[in-house]
Amino acid sequence: MKKIGAVLTATVLALGVATIPAQPADAAPSKFKNCTMLNQTYKGGVAKNAIVRNIGGKTKYAPTVNAAIYNAHTKMDRDKDGIACER
Repeated sequence: MKKIGAVLTATVLALGVATIPAQPADAAPSKFKNCTMLNQTYKGGVAKNAIVRNIGGKTKYAPTVNAAIYNAHTKMDRDKDGIACER
C-alpha cells in the first residue's frame, strides 16, 4: 500500500512540474513605452555594457547592465552615452 502511495505521489508531482511553462532562454526583451515605465522595473535605467559611464550629470541609481534591453530602447538614450533612461 505504501508503494502505491509513493508512486501516486511521484506521478502527481511529475505532472505538476510538467505543467509549469518554461521561459525560453532567447526570449525577447520587454519593450517599454517610455522611460517612466522602464524606470519602474529598472530604477537606474539600462546600460549596454558595464564599461559605459554617464555623461549627462549626477544620477541617483546605478543602471542595470543588459545589452538586449538597451538595444530595444536605444531611442530612449537621449545623450547617447550608452545608458537608456538613467536617473
